[in-house]
Parts: sequence; C-alpha cells; structure tokens
Amino acid sequence: MNKLLIMATMLLTSSVAFAQAPTIGIIDLEQALFGSEAAQELEANTRSEFGADEQRLERLNTELREIIERAQRDESILSEAEMRDMNSDAEEKQAQMQVIAERLQGAWQQRQQAFVERMRQSLGQAIEAVVEEGGYDVVLNAESVAYFDNAYNITTLVTAKLNEMAQ
Repeated sequence: MNKLLIMATMLLTSSVAFAQAPTIGIIDLEQALFGSEAAQELEANTRSEFGADEQRLERLNTELREIIERAQRDESILSEAEMRDMNSDAEEKQAQMQVIAERLQGAWQQRQQAFVERMRQSLGQAIEAVVEEGGYDVVLNAESVAYFDNAYNITTLVTAKLNEMAQ
C-alpha cells in the first residue's frame, strides 16, 4: 500500500511539473519587421524614389561590360591610344557607379534605420499581443538561439499582428 501511495504521489508530481512546463516562442525580430506590409511599402517607395539612380547604375554597368568585352575582343587591332581611351572611359564609369552605389546604399540604410525606430513600439506591441494570445511564458530572439524546431517560431504571427495593427 505504501508503494502504491508513493507511486501515485510521484505520478501526480510529474504530471503537475509537466503541466507547468513553460510555453516557449522564438522570434526573428528583423524578419518579423521587414516582412511586414509597412516594410514592403517602404521598399517600394524607396525604389520608386531612387529608380532613376538604379537605372543609371544598370546602364553604366552595361556600358562598362561592353567596353571590357570590346577591349578583350579587339585588343590586337586597337592602337595604344584607343586602349588608353577605353581604359580611361572604363575607369570613369566605375567611379560613377561607385558614387551612385554609395549614395543608394546610404539612403537605404538611413530609411531602414528610421523605419526601425518608427516601428520599434509597434513591434513591441505586436509581440506582447502574440504572447498574450498564445500564452507564451518565454520568447527568445532567434539570433541568440543555437537551434530550435520551427514549431516554436512565432515570427510570422508577429508579422501578421503588425500588419493587423497597421490597418
């Protein structure tokens, strides 16, 4: 009888411990934020605003490739002066491309940083709402977790909540 009582107590204790296991969620904050409709709108607006620069960059890249191909193809029939002119033209196009690329990258980084600052509070509220709705006890940043089963991933839930809150 004593053994039965001890086993019943152990079984009850283990089931209580199991019932109290924490509910864990994992979130990729960057993915949640930049997967939102607001981030997609930001990207579309930025691409629209800097579309001319992107087209210019593509055009310069095409022209540079053509110069390189021509120099390689016609190297044996071009004079030294023509080769110098082509090299000079290629260097000029590379310099222009670098200036445009740096300007685009700087603008994009500024926009992203401003977006993150603007959305920080909304992201926190979305996380809180998902935690409350899902009954999560612990939510960890995906960057700080070495491995996790995708079943714990709440990133898409947070993104959906961000989109819902923006409506």
